Amino acid sequence: MNIQIRILLLAAFVLALAGCSSAPSANNGDAAPDFELVDINGQSHKLSEYEGQKVYIKFWASWCSICLAGMSELNELAGEENDFAVLSIVSPSSNAEKNSESFKKWFEGVENTENVQVLLDEGGPVFEDYGVLAYPTSVYIGSDGVLVKSSPGHFSNEQIRETFDTIQ
Repeated sequence: MNIQIRILLLAAFVLALAGCSSAPSANNGDAAPDFELVDINGQSHKLSEYEGQKVYIKFWASWCSICLAGMSELNELAGEENDFAVLSIVSPSSNAEKNSESFKKWFEGVENTENVQVLLDEGGPVFEDYGVLAYPTSVYIGSDGVLVKSSPGHFSNEQIRETFDTIQ
């Protein structure tokens, strides 16, 4: 057998083995930037605390009408049993957002938010680390800590779950 045929057969064999592999492939992308933020109740949260879990993060602002229109949907998603954690992040005193105290008082009056975990990114360094340019922005992090997807705009709970179905 000549060398070209042997190489072709070997390549076909390797591809066949790869197709039969049952091991899941890793998520594509870079590690999500870690952060430590305080929630509206004063408790500290680190992204690294969610190691081994998928994480959905919604970046939003109190003045964003699209964000507010989707708040009850976010509340519903956060209250469900999912295979991912649900966080939301606002940036007090940045990008026209209220300061922390004003935001907390305002948020107390927002209905259908009892399940929403709101983290405060004072001055916006986490928004900057994640490249947030529009509100709302959804970030999808795999169980391996990889930032798989970041997308501006509103997404339904069904779309969010479907996205996580494709993420490890």
